[in-house]
Amino acid sequence: MRLFILNFLLFWLIFSQFQMFSPISAQSISISVRDQREPLPGATVSLINNSDTTQVRYTTTDASGNATFNNVSDGYWRIRISYIGFITQERTVLNDPMHRNFIFTLKSSAVSLNGVTITADRPFIRQEDDKMIIDPTPLIGISSNTLEVLESTPGLYVDYDAGIFLSSTTPAAVYVNGREQKLSTPDIMNLLRNLPPGSIERIEVLRTPSTKYDAASSGGIVNVVLKKGVKLGRFGSLSTGMNQGKYGNRFFEASFNNSGEKTNYYINTNYNHSDRLEEMNSIRYLNSDTSLNQQSESRRIENQVFLGYGLVYEAGKKTDLSYDGRIGYTHRKTDAVSNSITENGYYLPILESEDLTNSNNSSWNISQDLGLTKKLDTVGSEWVNIMSYNISTWNNLQQFSSGYTLPFDTTINGEGESDLQRQFLLLQSDLTYGLPFKIKLETGIKGTWQDFKSTTDFFDLSSGNSIQDSSRSNSFRYSEGIFAAYAQASKTIWGGLILKSGCRLEYTYMDGKQLFPSDTSFEVNRADFFPYVYLSRPLPTIMGISLTTYMIYRRTISRPNYEDLNPVIDYIDPFLYRTGNPELKPQFTNNIEFNVSYDDMPVFAIGINRTTDIFSEVVYTDAAHPDVAVMTSDNLGSSTEKYLRGLIGIPPGGTYFFALGAQFNSNEYNGFYEGNPLSYQYESWRFFTFHSLKLSKQTKLNVYGFMMVNGQRGFYELDNFGSLNLGLSHTMMNQKLNITLNARDIFRTMVIGYSINQSRINSLGDRYTDNRRFGFNIRYNFGVGKKEHSNGFGVPDDAM
Repeated sequence: MRLFILNFLLFWLIFSQFQMFSPISAQSISISVRDQREPLPGATVSLINNSDTTQVRYTTTDASGNATFNNVSDGYWRIRISYIGFITQERTVLNDPMHRNFIFTLKSSAVSLNGVTITADRPFIRQEDDKMIIDPTPLIGISSNTLEVLESTPGLYVDYDAGIFLSSTTPAAVYVNGREQKLSTPDIMNLLRNLPPGSIERIEVLRTPSTKYDAASSGGIVNVVLKKGVKLGRFGSLSTGMNQGKYGNRFFEASFNNSGEKTNYYINTNYNHSDRLEEMNSIRYLNSDTSLNQQSESRRIENQVFLGYGLVYEAGKKTDLSYDGRIGYTHRKTDAVSNSITENGYYLPILESEDLTNSNNSSWNISQDLGLTKKLDTVGSEWVNIMSYNISTWNNLQQFSSGYTLPFDTTINGEGESDLQRQFLLLQSDLTYGLPFKIKLETGIKGTWQDFKSTTDFFDLSSGNSIQDSSRSNSFRYSEGIFAAYAQASKTIWGGLILKSGCRLEYTYMDGKQLFPSDTSFEVNRADFFPYVYLSRPLPTIMGISLTTYMIYRRTISRPNYEDLNPVIDYIDPFLYRTGNPELKPQFTNNIEFNVSYDDMPVFAIGINRTTDIFSEVVYTDAAHPDVAVMTSDNLGSSTEKYLRGLIGIPPGGTYFFALGAQFNSNEYNGFYEGNPLSYQYESWRFFTFHSLKLSKQTKLNVYGFMMVNGQRGFYELDNFGSLNLGLSHTMMNQKLNITLNARDIFRTMVIGYSINQSRINSLGDRYTDNRRFGFNIRYNFGVGKKEHSNGFGVPDDAM
C-alpha cells in the first residue's frame, strides 16, 4: 500500500510539472459576488471571450460567494453575473498580472411571476474543490420525490435495500443540509421518499470528503441541500402527478416562500402514496441432494406525509439566525406470500408449504434545527453554529402463518410487535478564517449523542394459546456518542498549485445492552486520527482545452450502526431471517484518488480503497436448523478496491446537452467466511447517461439511464441489469405551468438476477420490483406581490 501511494504521488507530480516549464500564458480569474451585505452563493457566472463570443464558460459561486475560472488567457473578457431576485450585471474586464480578482455587487430586484422571465442554464455537473455539484433542475420535473431525483442522477446507483453507491462497494453516507442522517438504510430511503423534489437546491457528491466532514464516510457523502428562504418576494408552487406499473403511485406537493427586509420564511408539504409489488424466485441448495425452491410476491403500500418549514432572520449586518423543522409520518402495509418446495435429488417434493406474512408499520420522524451564522469579513470568513435535535419512533405489527401440505397437513401461526424509539442530538461549531499570506483556515468541533430503545415480542399461536417465543423476542438498548475536532488549511502555492491539508480527531463511545433473552452487552471507547491531503493545479491549455488535475487522500472509518448491532430477529419466512451482530468491529479505509476536470466538469478519475476489518452483509446457515439461512453482518478481513471512472458530455446552454460516463471496479477480499479461509476477487462495470434535447422553446425531451455489468452486493454476484427512462416536458402560461410525461424502466430490464456460493451457502435467483412505470407530473408556479420592472436575471427553468 505504501509503495502504491509513493508511485501515485510521483506519477501525479511528474504529470503536473509540465505546467512548471511551459510558458505561463494563462492564469486563474477569481470572481466574488455579493449583495450590499453578504456573499451570494449559487449565482450563475458566465465568462465570455471578447474576441470570440462563441467561447463561453459557466460556473456558479460557492458557499462564500466566490467563483474561479482556471486557464484564462490574458486579454479582455466579458463577465456576466445572474442571480434569482437580483438584476443581472455584466461588464468587460482586462485579465492581466495586475488584475486577477474581480468583485461584483448585485442590486436586488423585486420579482413578479406575471412578467416575462429570462432563463439561463446552470452547469448540470461541475467540480468544486473536492466535491462534485449537480444541478437537479432537469430532474425535478420527471421525479415525484427526492429518492427518484437521486436515482436519475448520473454516477449514482440507488439500491433500496443497501443504500446509495458512488465509487466503491461501501454505501455513501447521506446528509441533508450538511448534517448526516444517522438512520438505517430503509429509514434513509423512507426519508428521501418523503422529501419533495422541488425542495432541492443542489446535490453535492463528495467521494473523498475533507476533515470538515465526519470520518464515517468510507463510501463518500451525498449531501442533499434543500432550498431555504430565497430573496424572491413571495412565490410558491403546486405539483401533482402519478405513475402506474402493476400498481400505482400518486403525489401532491405545495411550497411557499416569503422574503422581507430582515426575515425570510418558507414552508413546503408533500403527500405520497406508493404501491409496489416485489416478485422473487430463488433456489437454495441445502446439501448435495436437497434443494429449496421458493416463489414469493410481496405487495407494499405506503402513505407518507411530510412538512418542512423554517425562517432566516437578519439579526445584524453580519449575523443571521435560522430555524428549520421537518416532520414526516409514514404508514406501510406489507402483504407477502411465499410458496416453498423442498426437493430431493430425484426432484421429488419432500416438504411443501405456503407462507403468509402481514405487516403494519407506522413511523414518525421529527427534526428541529437552530443555526447562527456570523460573517467576520467580506472575503468569506465566517463562524457557523448548529444545534439539531431529532426524535424518531417506529411500531411494527406482524402476523405470519405457514401452512404445510407435505409431509402432512399442519399450520403454524404466530405474531409479533416491535417498538423502537431513537433520539439524536447534534452540537456543531465551524470557523472559516482568512489568515495572512492568503491562507484559508477551517476548524471546528462537533458532538453527537444518540439513544436507541427497542422491544420486540413474538408469540406462537399454533396451539390456540399465546405463548411467548423467546428465540425471537428481544429487548435492546444502545447509546452512542461521537465527539470530534478538526483543522485544515489551504493555500495557492505556485503555478496555480492549491494545497489543502488537515486532520480530524474523533472519540467514539458505544454502549449496547441486550436485556432479553440473554446478555450480549458491549462497550467501545476509542480515539482515532484521520488525516487528509488535497492537491490541485491547472494543466497547460492545449488547443483551447483547459484541464485541472486533483489528487486527494483521506483515512475514513465505517462504524456499524444500530441495525447492524441489534441482535433482534427480523422474521422473513420459515427459511430465512435477518439479525444483527453485536460483536461487529469498525472498519478503516485509506483512499487515494487522482482525477481530472475540464472546465470544472469531472472527466476522469482513478483511485484505490484499502480496507481493514471490513464488515459486509453475509448469509450463514443457522447452527440449530441447517435448512434456515441467516442474513447478518460480519468482519471478514481486508479488501482492496481499485476503480476507474470517466465522464464526457456537452455542457447545457444549447439545444442539446448530454453526460455519458462509466466506472470500473475491481475488488479483492482476503480473510475468513463462516470460519473458512476466503480469497475472492470480482470485477464490475457501471455505465450511466443523461441526454436533454430542446424540441422547441417550451418543449424538452430527457432520456437517462444506467446499466450494471457483473454487479456485486456484498458477496452476491449480480447478473447484468439496468434501466432506460425518459421524460417529455412542456411549459406554457409564461413558464408558470409545466407538464411532464415520464416513463421508467421502459424495457423492463431491472430484473436483478443473483447468485452466491460461499462456504455452506449456495443459492441463486432473481428479483423484480415493479419498476416499469408510466405517468405524468404537473407543476404550477405562482408569485404574489407588486410587479416591478427588471432588466432581466438568470433563473433556472424549474426555479420559477
